[in-house]
Amino acid sequence: MFNQFGRFSFVTALFLTSVYAGSFAEFKKVQTGSFNSFKDKKDSEFNKYLQQQWEEYSAYISTPLYKKKKPKTVPALHQKKVRSVGPNLVIKIKPFAEKKSAPQEKKIKADNTVFEFFGTSLGFDVDKKIKNANFYPRTQKGIENFFSVVATSDYDSLLYGIESTCKEMHLNDWGVYLLINRLSYTLFSTPDNEKLLSWFLLNKLGYRVRVALSADKHIVLLHSVKGKIYSTPNYTLDNRKFYVISKYNKENIAKVYTYKNDYPEATKALDFTLKTLPVLAKKIQTKTVSFKEHGKVYTFSYRYNQNLIDFMKTYPQVEYKVFFNAPLEYETYKDIAGDIKKYTEKKKASEALDFVLHFVQKAFIYERDQEQFGREKVMFAEETLYYEKSDCEDRAVLYARLVKDLFGIGIVGVQYKDHMSTALHVPMAGESVQVSGQRYVVADPTYINASLGQSIPKYRSVIPESFVYVK
Repeated sequence: MFNQFGRFSFVTALFLTSVYAGSFAEFKKVQTGSFNSFKDKKDSEFNKYLQQQWEEYSAYISTPLYKKKKPKTVPALHQKKVRSVGPNLVIKIKPFAEKKSAPQEKKIKADNTVFEFFGTSLGFDVDKKIKNANFYPRTQKGIENFFSVVATSDYDSLLYGIESTCKEMHLNDWGVYLLINRLSYTLFSTPDNEKLLSWFLLNKLGYRVRVALSADKHIVLLHSVKGKIYSTPNYTLDNRKFYVISKYNKENIAKVYTYKNDYPEATKALDFTLKTLPVLAKKIQTKTVSFKEHGKVYTFSYRYNQNLIDFMKTYPQVEYKVFFNAPLEYETYKDIAGDIKKYTEKKKASEALDFVLHFVQKAFIYERDQEQFGREKVMFAEETLYYEKSDCEDRAVLYARLVKDLFGIGIVGVQYKDHMSTALHVPMAGESVQVSGQRYVVADPTYINASLGQSIPKYRSVIPESFVYVK
């Protein structure tokens, strides 16, 4: 038995050695020949730079959005009739300039890499050399090897395809980031290879992204961003913050090793601003909500695109101005505006603004993000309409968006240590705040049954931490 086992082990060892030798030979074949055939002079120089000594950096967790926990419950007032003051407000629903539809699957049949991106099938022709790139060995040398293989591939057509698709789909920087991540995930079975390809492509598209090596020899991507990401590990390199977006709201990843200088001409910080919505495949759903006021039930029915909701769900905890200034999907806005117009026709300004305020206060259940999601999550206005529950900043975002789009009135978000409200630039009586030397009347979308000019008592004498300007 021992002899047979020994013989079996010896034969097996010979077999495995030959297989390993073959795979290593293939690996070596892919790596060799690439170092002297860089298509871009910048890549040749950067490849040499990657060989230099890397430095150690320690991580910090960025501060949370709120200094104190938000209230678990919210107060409510007894219903009162709203004073009828001001001019009649007329809601005009502007016609929508139709965007091109998302790319169709029929255009991508010839491509060798196909995946779904928020309901749209996308395809890209990826050079075999890129697919064969591998993080080996698991050291700084392995990163250099991966880079040299991809940098000597036919990557131009892939970059062109990515840029064309992003433009056609109206993707902002966050959309570009997600698309490249999805492409890398489709091509590779290991997270380290995925991150390395994303790093290469984002650098080529001009984004300031650095690759780092963690103490356990895994790849970490460090992103320069416009603004701030809260509750996220970040590193300070040359007086500039770089965030580990993949670790959003997660543990500190401690020390990493990386280089000092950016890839040539890769100077663009990731901008989370969502000025226009992405063009995604339509997956239309309908929702109906209602609230009761003075014995009468008001019902609202509106459409939303589930693919857009799924896109918005991916957003990390970035600055409030991103959420306050993002538009509503046109179909959603048209339906909501139509119902509000029907209910507020021939009403004075105070009544119309209060009606919209009470809609936001009472058509949705109040619940803190920690109870609903297990973490802090700021919602876009579209998401607040989608979810059954929301908390103070979500309601503030929705009310601000509706007031701005429906009536064109100046409005700001009003942030306290543990609460978010809004205030309107209108000549009405009531409690107010000073914004850049001007009087804004408080409108709290969380204070149930409160009208314009009524603050939650605990905040009446509190100076706000900051204001969020709504464009």
